[in-house]
Amino acid sequence: MSRYNALKEAYEALDKKYAAEAAKNLDLQYQYDSLRAEYQSRCDQQREIEALHENTRRLKHDMKNHIMVIASCLNNGEIDEAKEYLSVVLDNLNRVYSYIQTGNAVMNYIINSKLEYAQRSGIPFKAEIENLPFARMGSVDFAAVLSNALDNAIEASLSASERLIYLSVMKKRGYDTITVKNKTDKSVLDQNPDLISTKPDNQSHGFGVKQIKAIAEKYGGMVDVYEEEGMFCISIMIPSE
Repeated sequence: MSRYNALKEAYEALDKKYAAEAAKNLDLQYQYDSLRAEYQSRCDQQREIEALHENTRRLKHDMKNHIMVIASCLNNGEIDEAKEYLSVVLDNLNRVYSYIQTGNAVMNYIINSKLEYAQRSGIPFKAEIENLPFARMGSVDFAAVLSNALDNAIEASLSASERLIYLSVMKKRGYDTITVKNKTDKSVLDQNPDLISTKPDNQSHGFGVKQIKAIAEKYGGMVDVYEEEGMFCISIMIPSE
């Protein structure tokens, strides 16, 4: 065998071994990134829960004093002052929301962080959530899909005259489904049917939907974008098995 042939065989064998090791490293990197993302989500979730509990304890502790102040105003005939004070107390209570617990750590963190931001921004938020594992999806991809859908809805709601975001997480016809809807002043699809990005930084509705579609297709899923009853809607469907 010539020296060339020997080198060729040695190179091809080493190349195959290298490719196999590289594939293992890529798989290991993906597992590491997924585990790190889930760990970070659990840490963030725990901090959110602790902050919520602390706010709740503080409000309960202060409630007795609030009632005494209101009673004092009423006893002194200060009706308007009592109403104003009560209004402030109710506003504070309304800012404390019930923590949504789904059984999915990544979903918990994303939904609760977006819900808190929406409420601070004056955007009503309604949700119907089943405990679904989205087992076929990696944590990083699942977080990207859910975050993009909710971020798009929040961004659009900030400029809408009537605000409302609706989130549904349910199993439908063999699919784990995420549906996000937000109120709009005018038809998005009539003005921009292809949802083409118009922002230089690409942080727009169009770019978010494009990324969501790419991830859904990766898992054999589908994305449906439509409008109904004055709301822009996106439904992401991932096969359950």
